[in-house]
Amino acid sequence: MKALRLMNAGDQIALLFLILFGLLVLITAAGFFYSLRSTERSEAAENNWRQFRRDLNATWVGSLLFWAAWVSGPLGATLLFGVLSFLALREFITLMHTRRADHRSLILAFFVLLPLQYALVGNRHFDVFSVLIPVYGFLAIPVVSALADDPQRFLERNAKIQWGIMVCVYGLSHAPALLLLDFRGYEGRGPFLLFFLVMVVGVGQIVQEVASRSLRRRPLARRISRSFSLRAWWLGLLAAAVTGTLLYWITPFKAGQALVMAVIAAAAGTMGGLVMKALKRDAGVVYWGNRSSITGAVGLLDRIAVLCFAAPVFFHSVRWYFKLDL
Repeated sequence: MKALRLMNAGDQIALLFLILFGLLVLITAAGFFYSLRSTERSEAAENNWRQFRRDLNATWVGSLLFWAAWVSGPLGATLLFGVLSFLALREFITLMHTRRADHRSLILAFFVLLPLQYALVGNRHFDVFSVLIPVYGFLAIPVVSALADDPQRFLERNAKIQWGIMVCVYGLSHAPALLLLDFRGYEGRGPFLLFFLVMVVGVGQIVQEVASRSLRRRPLARRISRSFSLRAWWLGLLAAAVTGTLLYWITPFKAGQALVMAVIAAAAGTMGGLVMKALKRDAGVVYWGNRSSITGAVGLLDRIAVLCFAAPVFFHSVRWYFKLDL
């Protein structure tokens, strides 16, 4: 591990991508050979196979996005996540009940708050970017809506827009902010923090989903998710903790610190996934961006929802504990 930590950033990222894409190629090949089997599968097995293919495709997309973020640098990564926020917010809003009077609020959300949030991230104004949306944005949205002179379902409509901005813009904007955190002796290696976050959250989520299908479970919130059980959740956190400890050499953390940070990020992500399932139940859909919706970013929010919750918790935990720019 000491030799790995002493490698330069270029060699470390080359090794990481070699391992990551090598594993994805092996898993994809195994899935391809499995699909060639002509034996009939049960309905449950077929549903699991479809879910596996969706998860594998999402993993490929996420890995390629991380590669693109690394190649393009902090500025390119900030723009990339800004586009993802725009698509995710559009996907969220198209499934929510809005009225003509909400158009001004939506213009404010899409074309003022979103670009301003990412501009603050790119310029490392962390104190302002941390409060722009939860303070000024939350106050500005209902003011603009009230000026439209439509009181029907006023609170509900504004709460939905505010919640969409909070998740799709505020939460996700903390992912590129990790690239710009300034650790002494760790300059230029911010993308490794983002890689660490994505890996521990992704592993925790996948293990939890697999465990929920394999083990006898007692759902904690049956009407929201029949697969979310305490036993599966703990197994997901354990897998995330092991992954974080194994990856500590790419971070400025010690092994114990990496373990704790991994558990914090994974717990926030999996709980965020449960919250997003509750929102889908309320909207009456199975997937964000399903075929009945008109959004073009099919299923994007399903793929990044856990990251939208994990990124701000992880970012502020790291920044507070290590007293960065405070």
